[in-house]
Amino acid sequence: MGSWEENIRRVVPYVPGEQPSDTNIIKLNTNENPYGPSPRVKAISMDMDFLKKYPDPRAGLLVDKLAAYHGLEPSQVFVGVGSDDVIAMSFMTFFNSGKPVLFPDITYSFYDVWADMLRIPYEKKPLNDDFRIVKEDYMNNDNGGIIFPNPNAPTGILVGVDFIEDIVRANTDSVVIIDEAYIDFGGESALPLINKYENLLITRTFSKSRSMAGLRIGYAMGSAKLIKYLNDVKYSFNSYTMNTPSIILGSEVIDDEEYFRNCLAKIIDTRDWFTEKLTELGFMVLPSKSNFVFAAPKSISAEELFMKARDNGIFFRYFKSPRIDRFLRITIGTREEMEKVVNFLVSVL
Repeated sequence: MGSWEENIRRVVPYVPGEQPSDTNIIKLNTNENPYGPSPRVKAISMDMDFLKKYPDPRAGLLVDKLAAYHGLEPSQVFVGVGSDDVIAMSFMTFFNSGKPVLFPDITYSFYDVWADMLRIPYEKKPLNDDFRIVKEDYMNNDNGGIIFPNPNAPTGILVGVDFIEDIVRANTDSVVIIDEAYIDFGGESALPLINKYENLLITRTFSKSRSMAGLRIGYAMGSAKLIKYLNDVKYSFNSYTMNTPSIILGSEVIDDEEYFRNCLAKIIDTRDWFTEKLTELGFMVLPSKSNFVFAAPKSISAEELFMKARDNGIFFRYFKSPRIDRFLRITIGTREEMEKVVNFLVSVL
């Protein structure tokens, strides 16, 4: 090994869900929205001449639209290249005390990757036997920050706003980040709390409920003080994080509330129907408020079912990890896709 390699920053990278190139499959492994973005996006025509210029570093069009949509001031909104970018920037900005950051042992598996990459100490707090977050584990105020998704991923389980407020109130010396990537699929947002607690940051994404995973749009909402600190780090790291097409198209979809609500209603209805069918087939299904279900088959191992499904052109997500290796995470597709999945499961089981 060359001596230069001794100084390389080594981390075990996050492994995203497989993105197969074959379009003749049922792809239920990365929690994408099956219905596509608002038709208003397709109607937008852009003069490509703008590509010779740098984008607006503030992404003002999008920031202002998001602020108005959520009833906030623009100074309370930060945008980035997907919520992954926003959360990574938040780790860099807020988790610097030297004390461990707290998050669940079963959660979004990028959190420990960012912490390792940025040399941030952390502690994983175990979910209980029902795969729920234990509030008392986050109540001692002696930490370097707290982050968890609500609903949690990959479990899909939601906690209430009172639950979150208790944690924020008990941790005034650190920043609490609630990752609301899936909140639109049936949960109540903690967003109203940001005007009460200046140490609370809410993150969202356009990749799930807004059907724009390919454009990479994420955002954060919090006190003007938190957002200023985030922007200071962003402008010190990369001023032009969001490209102009993303700013324009992201702003456009916000205006189509009817389409947005209709897509959500279809996904929620299909999720509840699919949960019933899985239960009838003997699966243990955790109560989901997201656009996926976390389900454990009874008469076959999750890994074997994962492979059989893949061989039949159906892609689920399987995590070969302690406590959850008997579960599959299954994204909710269209009703037609999920009926095909049920027929496949019946044939196998």
